[in-house]
Amino acid sequence: MKPRVEPRAVLAAALVGLSVLLFLGLAAGLLGSTLNDAERQAWSQGWGAVLGGRWPLLVLLWLGFVVVAAVLAQRLWSHYVQPLAHMVDGVDVLLNTDVVKPVVPKGAPEHRVLADRINQLLEQRERLRQDMDERVRQVSQGIEQERSRLAALMSELTQSVVVCNLDGRILLYNNQARLQSRALSGAVGGGVELMGLGRSIYGVFDRKLVAHALENIQERMSRGAASPSAQFVTTTAAGQLLRVQMAPVRAVEPHSSLSGFVLMMENITRDFQSESARDQVLTTLTEGSRSSLANMQAALDMLDFDDLDPAMRSRFLGVIGEETRRMSQRLADLETGTTADLKTRWPMEDMLGADLLKAALRQMQSQLPVPISLAEVDAGVWLKVESFSLLQALSYLAARLVDEFDVKFLQLRLSPATLHSHEGRKAHLDLIWSGQAMSTETVMSWELDAMRQGTDGSLLSVRDVVERHGGAFWFERERTRHQAFFRLLLPLANPQEQLDAATFVRNDSRPEFYDFDLFQTTAQSRELDDRLLTELTYTVFDTETTGLNPSQGDEIIQMGATRIVNGKLLSQECFDQLVDPQRSIPAATIPIHGIEPHMVAGKPKIAQVLPSFHGFAQDTVLVAHNAAFDMRFLQLKEKSTGVVFDQPVLDTLLLSAVVHPNQESHRLEAIAERFNVTVMGRHTAMGDAMVTAEVFLKLIPLLGEKGIRTLGQAREAAQKTYYARLKY
Repeated sequence: MKPRVEPRAVLAAALVGLSVLLFLGLAAGLLGSTLNDAERQAWSQGWGAVLGGRWPLLVLLWLGFVVVAAVLAQRLWSHYVQPLAHMVDGVDVLLNTDVVKPVVPKGAPEHRVLADRINQLLEQRERLRQDMDERVRQVSQGIEQERSRLAALMSELTQSVVVCNLDGRILLYNNQARLQSRALSGAVGGGVELMGLGRSIYGVFDRKLVAHALENIQERMSRGAASPSAQFVTTTAAGQLLRVQMAPVRAVEPHSSLSGFVLMMENITRDFQSESARDQVLTTLTEGSRSSLANMQAALDMLDFDDLDPAMRSRFLGVIGEETRRMSQRLADLETGTTADLKTRWPMEDMLGADLLKAALRQMQSQLPVPISLAEVDAGVWLKVESFSLLQALSYLAARLVDEFDVKFLQLRLSPATLHSHEGRKAHLDLIWSGQAMSTETVMSWELDAMRQGTDGSLLSVRDVVERHGGAFWFERERTRHQAFFRLLLPLANPQEQLDAATFVRNDSRPEFYDFDLFQTTAQSRELDDRLLTELTYTVFDTETTGLNPSQGDEIIQMGATRIVNGKLLSQECFDQLVDPQRSIPAATIPIHGIEPHMVAGKPKIAQVLPSFHGFAQDTVLVAHNAAFDMRFLQLKEKSTGVVFDQPVLDTLLLSAVVHPNQESHRLEAIAERFNVTVMGRHTAMGDAMVTAEVFLKLIPLLGEKGIRTLGQAREAAQKTYYARLKY
């Protein structure tokens, strides 16, 4: 970047030039006032004759003097004034943020000495701060343990739990609620627009329904009920059926008043559908069987007559046969439906393979009279299995081997598959034995038969279990060892199925699913412009595009966003989506953002993504770096998508220019370096959004030091900067 000419240095040179002219004019005037008429006439004739047409030369000499003065002023400014201004910016950062970064000595020797003294004071302050932090840490350790226990407890609950204040703003939710929000949402974002700190629960439930439940609880509290609660069942916008239990959160003082409420949610859509289908099948079976039995009874009554002619007898026998077939078909339909229900009744869970084999070993040893042992078991293999039916299948196969082939011993073996299938990573689970050969027809019949063992049985077959796991089943012989084995191909657990947005930030040990300070939040009647910057909720976002010219056909290929609530960056609440631009991605831009054409092929189009992002950013202030660029892309899509982003927008580029007007660069990397913010995932939408959010949190206290504390003041100050002229 070219060095900027300081306007104040130019002004100083101009003042010097004007001062010289003024001085000469005053000197000539004073000298002329002491002369008599004859001297004045001689003076004017003498100087006029001497100067003649040389006035332009004098003007040029004067201009040269002014230029030299300007250069000297600029150098003096750069050497003495500007380094001091830079140090002031650095000291402001140290005073008003938690950044620990030494002031860089620049300029004259006196400035370097001053910078050294400031750094000594900084070191002293940091030692005092560390000492104070250690004392606070010791005092608050017990509180932190309680918070961690609460977070761990909430995270592991299998029921969805959401805590709200009386305005319906979410101040706590557990991981199960976060996952369930995906089922409640029909949008591309997968529920991020529904569940999040500071969001309104009325995005999920009707306000009147919640208000009615709260009224019931308050009425029970007024009657002195010890544990008042309310229950209701409702449908969501996505067509899901929820059973909800509401409990009150009591205020500390007065104890009888409410400060919020707890919602415990259960998605009963599948259960309701299963129960309805089962009731329908049973009703059909009952009614149909009653009709069939009545017809059969009538036919049997007629067959008791000895004088019944052969044609009628044959007809009634046909009725009995037909009704018997109908009853058999109804029972078969019932069995098919029950089998389908059994296939999905138990969820797929991550399980350590060694634990699964130990459970299978204990179950087989208790049921079979032969020795059973573990062969080779890879201790690091994790499986994604439905353990109940899988253990049934292993026990069933082992029992048939012992009963029908007189097998004398069995072994279990587990190892990762050497090849990865196109459907994912797999593992081999083998049931090994020694004994006589087995035909392919026998293996197939065992695979297809319903699994029965003694008096116990199941409607499922081994093939049903294998298909439930998306795997395979076959029989092999190991001739060198004189052994054979059944092999089940099972899916390996994937510990990280998708790149989490928190990759771009330094994670804490605990996910940010709660903020109890939000209990103090109430409905605000003031306009947003009058709200303090520290009170607002922000959506910090960034886009990656095919190019830099939105008006000439460039398109968005990635959107990333995170949220700031109550002054805290919520790295767990993110929006990260690739977008199919429906046009080519220029090869020159791929090294910048790293997004290749195959990565966006088949991804949602912008018309699908923008409504989801709009829901994610609803009721928040938008924040971006060089926001004019990103907002232009969104504005150009308003007509085609019908999505309008009309909320206020803040730009960290402009705000940086407000708090640090003496800095040469306001690029995101330069600002992050000044604030000691680690840049990760640069030129990815999610990575840039995270860095921008951290930078914005550092800017807020610096704006406050300049008297800029409200949203309106920040927007007004930003529009006065030079960079506010940028247009796209």
